[in-house]
Amino acid sequence: MNPNTPVIVGIAHVDQRDADPASAKEPYDLMLEAAKSAAEDAGIQQLAPSSIRVVRGMWPYQNPAAGIGEAIGAANAETAITPYGGNFVQTTLNVSALDILSGSHDFILLTGAECGQTQARAAKQGIKLDWQSLSGEPDLEIGVDVEMRHDAEKAIRLGRPIQVYPLFETALRHARGLSVEEHIKDVSQLWAGFSAVASRNPNAWIQEAKTAEEIRTPSAVNRPVSYPYPKFMNSNNSVDQGAAIIMCSVAKAQALGIDASKWIYPWAGTDAHDHYFVSNRDNLYSSPAIRLAGQKCLKLAGLSVADLDHVDVYSCFPSAVQVAARELNLDTNKPLTVTGGLTWAGGPINNYVMHSIVRMTEVLRETPGEKGLITANGGYLTKHAFGVYSTEPPPIDFQHADLQSEVDALKKRVVVQDYRGAATTEAYSVMYGAEGPSKGFVACLTPEQERAWGIVEDPATLQQMIDEEFIGRPVNVAGNVASF
Repeated sequence: MNPNTPVIVGIAHVDQRDADPASAKEPYDLMLEAAKSAAEDAGIQQLAPSSIRVVRGMWPYQNPAAGIGEAIGAANAETAITPYGGNFVQTTLNVSALDILSGSHDFILLTGAECGQTQARAAKQGIKLDWQSLSGEPDLEIGVDVEMRHDAEKAIRLGRPIQVYPLFETALRHARGLSVEEHIKDVSQLWAGFSAVASRNPNAWIQEAKTAEEIRTPSAVNRPVSYPYPKFMNSNNSVDQGAAIIMCSVAKAQALGIDASKWIYPWAGTDAHDHYFVSNRDNLYSSPAIRLAGQKCLKLAGLSVADLDHVDVYSCFPSAVQVAARELNLDTNKPLTVTGGLTWAGGPINNYVMHSIVRMTEVLRETPGEKGLITANGGYLTKHAFGVYSTEPPPIDFQHADLQSEVDALKKRVVVQDYRGAATTEAYSVMYGAEGPSKGFVACLTPEQERAWGIVEDPATLQQMIDEEFIGRPVNVAGNVASF
């Protein structure tokens, strides 16, 4: 075996529950705790990485990796950080595997954490969180920040994930040929399957299994958020969770005496993003980047979908899971998660995938020889990364591919801002306020098959959009206002 073959040798998941925000640990504390726990998992006394790589979160730190390095006695380690995006854990692991394979590093620590529950409780109680700044400039940024909102989307104030993913959902419903009633039953059954997995995951935030009926039925604890999603179909960001992964070369693992039963081999990884602006995508129910990069990852690993024993599909919203399953030909009757997903296992903003890799590592250690696929997603079903893992060494050295040139060559739909005239409804979502449905977003196709946007605020029409199928209906757009 190539002595530079990369392996995962240590993992950790940590959390804090029901903490008083005035005295709760901050994300940095959870990162440091996770890093030390990962070292214990690997069975090593001295945690001395040559690079410390942190996934950016909703915190004020500028260079948390430097603080971690100082605390663990690795002050000279390279420091790195990512931009925002749920894809960047897997992307960082892909980069790290390549760095170890090339010999530029032999021991890398990945970590990240969020304290969403503490932040929410502090805001509710009027408490100002006095978190550290951890100033300084990291040595390396893995990935780049890009603008992902078209001017036409900004004009109607479309931009929050809870506004955009439901658009994909209604487009999917129509593409699948499901009625409104058939669709909500189908999607709630999918989410009940994720909840069942979470009930068996000791790391999951919510371990009480929910039924499909509970998930689709509005209640005091499951309020409507953004049609067609109630709260139980949204990512649960109100969690305090951290994770860490230790990667090194096989030679380093042997030198450190790390038990080979702990080793998990990354076999292959890929990256690609769909057109950054949702407005430019050919349709709102598919993802060419998932199809091209996901299938390429399997091909590089020499596997087919049938060869996979475990899968964790990024699950911020049901539409993300369904699109990925369609593009990768995954069987939705089989478990599509090892964690339970971002609703039930917990959705710590950008760091969820670190927890999914940690859980995948645990599962694979329990089932030697089996293989798992991780999918990661950032933005509005925009940025994607994939990884294949096993306890078995890969048949060839770790493989990686960037499929961006192939995605960029695909069709971009023309966008018409401030369109006036007749169009056809392509997708829609309805936002809820304190008093009920408050605003609808409508994606429209003009007679020239260009995309336009409109909003609906009429209460009667909003209720009708919830009760009936509106996709395919004629719509008139005037100054960003859609009327039926």
